[in-house]
Amino acid sequence: MTNLFIQSPLSQFEVVNLIGINAPILGNLHLNLTNLGLYASFVLFIILGLHIYGNNDTRLIPNKWSISLESSYQSLNTMVREQIGSQSERYFPFVYSLFFFILIGNLVSNVPYSFAITASGVVSLGLSFTIFIGVTILALYIHKLKFFAFFIPAGTPLNLVPLLVLIELVSYLARAVSLGVRLFANLTAGHTLLKILSTYLFKLFSGSLFIAILTLIPFAIFLALVGLEIAVSLIQAFVFTLLVCSYLRDAIELH
Repeated sequence: MTNLFIQSPLSQFEVVNLIGINAPILGNLHLNLTNLGLYASFVLFIILGLHIYGNNDTRLIPNKWSISLESSYQSLNTMVREQIGSQSERYFPFVYSLFFFILIGNLVSNVPYSFAITASGVVSLGLSFTIFIGVTILALYIHKLKFFAFFIPAGTPLNLVPLLVLIELVSYLARAVSLGVRLFANLTAGHTLLKILSTYLFKLFSGSLFIAILTLIPFAIFLALVGLEIAVSLIQAFVFTLLVCSYLRDAIELH
């Protein structure tokens, strides 16, 4: 038990194999189930379960989950309409699914000894790069060669065009990294801080009775930080989807 609490705070983000299967097919196929895959499946089942349980088609009076989901749907729908405009209905299912995947993944990561899938660079940067590529393809499909005018601001003097194109290109490519890093960095920092504090609090509570009583004060601060981390989970899911809507609007309207 003692070894459990002296691990590195970053060990909670390690992707480890849980189950491995060697199949003598296709060149000795090797299949692994990692903690990342397991918790991603948990997140998927939780999302499906919430929406199945919150289904109001067979009920005369909606339950609390139905009201919560309807409120979330309306809030997200309003945000997507304001950000994307007239074509928002086409992209709303994607934004809605993305929001709940990140939100539930963030909230599940706050359960003690669980795995934070959204604090994994593979997931956060994978989502970021995939969305960036999709948005770029969408912009090229809609605007064709006119898309490249995005990198030349209107009224730019001819002699400054090469420099501004380079700056705008770097700024545009930075979206692929910044979107994922923002989510990854915030969750990693918060979970690492809670891990460090919980380790020291456990050691203090394991001491004398007097020290344990005094530890109640920093423990109250720790509980406040846990509540703050839950709020960060909600905020980061909203910010991620809001930025995705902004990128979609830029791709559609090219500005």
